[in-house]
Amino acid sequence: MGLLRLSSLVATGRGVRVAVIDSGVHAAHPHVQGVAGGVAIDANGREHADYTDRLGHGTAVIAAIKEKAPDAEIVAVKVFDRELITTGIALVAAIDWAIAQRARLINLSLGTTNTAHEPALAAAVARARRAELSVVAAAPRADARWLPGALAGVVSVGLDWTLARDVCRVEIDPGGEIRMAASGFPRPIPGVPPERNLKGPSFAVANATGMLARLLSGTTDHLLTAIAGAVATETGTVPSS
Repeated sequence: MGLLRLSSLVATGRGVRVAVIDSGVHAAHPHVQGVAGGVAIDANGREHADYTDRLGHGTAVIAAIKEKAPDAEIVAVKVFDRELITTGIALVAAIDWAIAQRARLINLSLGTTNTAHEPALAAAVARARRAELSVVAAAPRADARWLPGALAGVVSVGLDWTLARDVCRVEIDPGGEIRMAASGFPRPIPGVPPERNLKGPSFAVANATGMLARLLSGTTDHLLTAIAGAVATETGTVPSS
């Protein structure tokens, strides 16, 4: 177990494409300042051109990522429209779209406990891994087995309110699975107290994704290798081969 600290990661996310599967984006928001593109995917998995965010959740998630990796290339994949409800078909189509766009990270600040979706989501995650794309999603809890965060091969992110927003805790288990924990506070909004702003597991995932985008900037290393090296540097240890 170790820590990733923003202050130790000198890159800015440049060259790393991040697909954010959420409610779309308000691209002109000052905390976003543009995205590289996007798509909307409806409940039946069909693609549409309008990925404008009408809920605000996706914009806040992207803002948290860009705070940490300001030069990351963001593509917005809209699966929520008027409410934070979607389908397993849409999530699978969104992951496949991100693979086709050659993203390096997929941020899923969402999850489902419906096990009927597990086989299709597991297959989508496997396709992403074969394409050397890492899926970052909310970790399961004692009271909720979130998918896809509970699946093998997913970087699962738990919520830890004791962590500062510029630090993530990371653990690589013996099987090579990556577990992280991060703060659930989003990017601060001037004049809005933290307790009145959006917060929770969605932003723990976004904070972790931003750190990972920064970590991967300027390297072709696999995520597992990059994390092991960064944690070793932070702790002054040498990772085992």
